[in-house]
Amino acid sequence: MVTWFVSMSHGENGKVAEAPLGNPTNGLDTSWYDARATFYGDIHGGGTLEGACGYGNKPTYGLATAALSTVLFNNGYTCGACYEIMCTRSPQWCLPGSIKITATNFCPPDSAWCNAPNKHFDLSQPMFLKIAQYKAGIVPIRYRRVPCSRAGGVKFETKGNPNFLMILAYNVGGAGDIKYAQVKGSKTGWITMARNWGQNWSTSVVPTGQSLSLRVTTSDGVTKDFINVMPSNWGFGQTFDGKTNF
Repeated sequence: MVTWFVSMSHGENGKVAEAPLGNPTNGLDTSWYDARATFYGDIHGGGTLEGACGYGNKPTYGLATAALSTVLFNNGYTCGACYEIMCTRSPQWCLPGSIKITATNFCPPDSAWCNAPNKHFDLSQPMFLKIAQYKAGIVPIRYRRVPCSRAGGVKFETKGNPNFLMILAYNVGGAGDIKYAQVKGSKTGWITMARNWGQNWSTSVVPTGQSLSLRVTTSDGVTKDFINVMPSNWGFGQTFDGKTNF
């Protein structure tokens, strides 16, 4: 559950306006926009390692993460996206520099900050303290989308049962967030998967006993095929390395 901290005055009132300062690059909007940020969890990241995107406590994203408000979370489609964030217009609380984080969680609209149409980032405490003082509680920020830089290949974790296949894709580079996924057995054509929740994609067609290939399209329109990424003896609860990345 997201923990909220009491806001202290930073001399800014009213709605935060968007103020783009860049141009789209490679299909990814890298313009700067205005928002606000808080933090949740403790200094060690406790309470932030699970989340609504389904990544669990995998070390891939570490503590460089954030829960997004309703409008930014986009029903989970933004899971895996990377952002650069800096504190701004609040010199008594802001620290110099910027941070880069991955969207891994949802900030529920039970507070004025995360209600639509507000753009808000609830950071892990260690990341918040890189850009602002603890006492601030909440600060105005500028943010932009940035390409995700990932070591190694895209990872695919299998879940489900003989009647239901669900695959979690993580460690996704490039745009980071997936908008379309397909699976193909060695004896089938491409099967379109539905987004189940977060970045878990599912289908009721389970090609057991077949090697599996995956086709993934990220939000910037880039599509990549991972051919025979799972051998014919794949099972549920296993993780497979796609070897390559976006």
